[in-house]
Amino acid sequence: MAVLLAEARQHLHQRMFEIDTLAVSPNDTASNADSSSLQSKAIARTIIDLIAAQLNLKVHVVSKLSGQTLGKQFEQLIMAFLKDTFPKLQALRPGKWTIMQLGNNNKLKISDFAQYEHLDYLNKLTSQNSMLAAALGNDYLVAPDIVIYRDLYTDAELNKHIRVVDAKLGQMAAIRQNNNGKPVLHASVSVKFTMRSDRAQNSRTEALNLIRNRKGPLPHIVVVTAEPLPSRIASLALGTGDIDCVYHFALHELMQAVQTVGTHDSITLLNTLVQGHRLKDISDLPLDLAV
Repeated sequence: MAVLLAEARQHLHQRMFEIDTLAVSPNDTASNADSSSLQSKAIARTIIDLIAAQLNLKVHVVSKLSGQTLGKQFEQLIMAFLKDTFPKLQALRPGKWTIMQLGNNNKLKISDFAQYEHLDYLNKLTSQNSMLAAALGNDYLVAPDIVIYRDLYTDAELNKHIRVVDAKLGQMAAIRQNNNGKPVLHASVSVKFTMRSDRAQNSRTEALNLIRNRKGPLPHIVVVTAEPLPSRIASLALGTGDIDCVYHFALHELMQAVQTVGTHDSITLLNTLVQGHRLKDISDLPLDLAV
């Protein structure tokens, strides 16, 4: 019998090779490596070789794609991975799920979810009052890369097996469509192909804003990355209170690569992240989202 998570993980890696999200440049630098770091180049190239050997794939040599292009490709592939897995875990987490890219260009906004609908009103107030805008800022307006939200239920659906609701009670429950509410945000997924700049810390800022500005249940807040350097992963993964966890697209291959070509410090740090449950493999993410 086929294993859902294994198939989806393999398909993710295959697609990364097919569209050159994972490739090497003419000077043999992996697409997710920092060309100025020997350690980054060694680990990233080893990861590519390991995946290529496992899946019997050819490593493409291509001119370097822009970081923005690689980031968008990776984001789309992670969204496809989540669509292929999480909605199928109905035995663990039943529901009507929508998974989509959000970002700044999508018509859907964070205020279109039940926990954050008040932010739209706040945004209108600050746009009309410069003093209020200066006092509050606009950091509360976040646009996660990928969102998973739960669609609302009609009364007929809620009462399908037993009579759960009537015309008198449950009039403010967010999950009930008859209450004219908004979908419930279940997860915010920040996707970082690499972590070579302070922009990776935007994920932490977004997480803190989601925590502080919500009214209602806190969504899962996670980060997915293909960064090869443990020290850079640790800059976001270490610590608690904001991000649930960081997930690596190929953690098992990363661990093998670091053991093979990494320094003693990088091996120790990576083990700390994994053993401390601050870094997991992409295959763990759908199951964690079912909690």
